[in-house]
Amino acid sequence: MAIKAPTTDQILEVGAQLGMRLSADEASQYLAAMQPMLAGYGVVDSLADELPEVKYPRVPGHRATGDENPHNGWYWKTAIKGAAAGPLAGKRVGIKDNICVAGVPMMNGASVLEGYVPEVDATIVERILDAGGEIAGKTACEYLCFSGGSHTNATGLPVQNPWKQGHTSGGSSSGSGAVVAAGDVEMAIGGDQGGSIRIPASMCGIVGLKPTHGLVPYTGVMPIELTIDHVGPMTGTVADNALLLEAIAGVDGLDPRQGGVPDSVSYTRALGQGAEGLTIGLVTEGFGHPNSEPAVDEKVRAAVAQYEAIGATVREISIPEHLVGGAVWTPIGLEGTVDFMMNGNGFGTNWKGLYLTSLIDRYARWRERADEFPHTLKYAILLGQYMLNQYGGRYYGKAQNIVRRMRGAYDRALADCDVIAMPTIPIVASPIPAADAPIDVYIQRAHEMLTNTAIFNVTGHPSLTIPCGLSDGLPVGLMLTGRHFDEATIYRAAHAYEQSVDWKTL
Repeated sequence: MAIKAPTTDQILEVGAQLGMRLSADEASQYLAAMQPMLAGYGVVDSLADELPEVKYPRVPGHRATGDENPHNGWYWKTAIKGAAAGPLAGKRVGIKDNICVAGVPMMNGASVLEGYVPEVDATIVERILDAGGEIAGKTACEYLCFSGGSHTNATGLPVQNPWKQGHTSGGSSSGSGAVVAAGDVEMAIGGDQGGSIRIPASMCGIVGLKPTHGLVPYTGVMPIELTIDHVGPMTGTVADNALLLEAIAGVDGLDPRQGGVPDSVSYTRALGQGAEGLTIGLVTEGFGHPNSEPAVDEKVRAAVAQYEAIGATVREISIPEHLVGGAVWTPIGLEGTVDFMMNGNGFGTNWKGLYLTSLIDRYARWRERADEFPHTLKYAILLGQYMLNQYGGRYYGKAQNIVRRMRGAYDRALADCDVIAMPTIPIVASPIPAADAPIDVYIQRAHEMLTNTAIFNVTGHPSLTIPCGLSDGLPVGLMLTGRHFDEATIYRAAHAYEQSVDWKTL
């Protein structure tokens, strides 16, 4: 596109935006001085972009409707074949719709992006295909991924929980949870900034892992905030979860989140080792929240007690800092989102990696359609922008400082325990609110379940949910959290529990 040079009047407008009181003469002189730099922009515009090549042929597929989409879990169906052989051969994988699949529409649950088609595969998509997996389609997700419920997608089609029609599947990876639980695919990819893998996995009765921050490259995934962005596997079994993580984990050279990531690890080797010798720390503060359902707490305590029956040591521990985890997440999640995803047009600045300029171009006009945002996004970014305006980022910075203390508290607990345990979320799947529900109910159903999950997005610890029983016919999730980059021990503990019980009878 041709670079449009500013006019003098536009320089005056920008000056006012930046707090400058310029005269017309000053603006004219500044404009003249800008000409060489504007020429530099022209050079950059003329050069070819640097984007990854697309390795595997595909057809776009089609919008999922009717009988092929009974739970509204799919946004788009396709069938992209990967390598002829590999560890994921025979596995069909759903991809959350905030993740780029070249040539396939990506809506990210948002009307402002409907019709956008990326030209690249996210790193994890390419890795799934390299491992022999098949991309079965794009799974529905919440509007810009900002809801723990499944009722905010701009299509107006709430994702239904396969266990009970009319109940939420959880979000924001709502479709990924539903299609795995329904048996449409063995595997799916979700994203998690406050619990968005673990919440739908818990509500839908599947296994979901939020890996250590940075372990899985986020390249080619629409971000929310660099320090809380995670992407990971959602599967029907622990073994499939470990297998998928092996395929997608590791440094790609493009994602700045990937500091300290180890070389390739065989997570599947941890399976079958049993629980004997493990120490499970039951976190007192993970239970008894104001909205905790007694049956959920009871099922999780019973699940942890089962570890003693299979040879592990269980000890109840206290981490008082856990009770303020949601509060510490809040300035980071709100102000970070406004600065990076909203004012930064989805990509922001000050990091090296893959910038998808086509997505920036499309998303940069979001203000023209901000009235279409759901209540869940509006109230969050309104408060985030207010706090930035009023306090200049002070509380974002203070919260990030406090995170170091929070991380230390969990690290000390994990020095004495192999994993720590608590309910994934304090409730089972709640009813989906009507589209015209009061604002407070609409928002409550989106953010009522983050109590135990969100803190591990800011501390970066790996955290997995596994189903451990039913309450009123709906799944309950047990959350196991471990040391940074020690997903193998979490898988060992989760697999030992999975193999020792039939959770659907509990």
